[in-house]
Amino acid sequence: MSTRPPLLLLHGVTMSAAAWDTVAPLLDDRFDLIVPTALGHRGGPPVQGRASVGALTDAIESLLDELGLTKVHIAGNSMGGWMAIELARRGRASSVCALSPAGIWEPTAKPGRSRVTLMRTKKMADATRLLTPSLMRSGLLRRMILGNIALHGNRLTTKQARTSFYDLVACTAAEDLLTTSEYMQPFVDLPCPVTVAWSEGDRIFPPHEFVPTARRRLPAAHFSILPGVGHVPMIDNPESVAQAIVDSIDGPVT
Repeated sequence: MSTRPPLLLLHGVTMSAAAWDTVAPLLDDRFDLIVPTALGHRGGPPVQGRASVGALTDAIESLLDELGLTKVHIAGNSMGGWMAIELARRGRASSVCALSPAGIWEPTAKPGRSRVTLMRTKKMADATRLLTPSLMRSGLLRRMILGNIALHGNRLTTKQARTSFYDLVACTAAEDLLTTSEYMQPFVDLPCPVTVAWSEGDRIFPPHEFVPTARRRLPAAHFSILPGVGHVPMIDNPESVAQAIVDSIDGPVT
């Protein structure tokens, strides 16, 4: 039996477990990694009924039950960061590292600009699904195509970029999740350490717009900025993401 602590890695909307492929090798020598693909996402279980962040979180909690794990360290990006915080709210987290978490919007009947941008990206991918994979051979075009989620999309290999694109096209839960009326409710009395690490160059959830609200929703969390990365920081700098996760568990080196 392994003595390494379990670490759960949760990806963002329309992505898959492959989102962590560049980070996982930097962590698997000291953690037992659990890297699932969410309901309704390519390679994950199908959704029964309407997809919601609550339902996806339920499924991850059931996975922990199946594995016999009461609490685990959790890191998540975007929707995965939101799910990580909700799992902490349920008492299932030993620590949380939320990377540009989603859900930091006001309750509203209509999705805001950020979610509209993601919906347009999904529609564009669907419309160009036969053309775009061939364009991924060019580093310059990878950078352009992935520009909303990364500052340096060219750092992904052609295969990695195509995987991300196929994940986007095949995500059946996208419309439900991007139009959800759910939002992250205030969480004052944190049961475990929570780090919110926001991407400095986040074009989906710009830090100047979302971090002040996040601080009000999570007043006891530790906040930091990840420099030189976009909304999916695992693309731009997997080393800094791995270090942020380790620091959220061990505390930063002083």
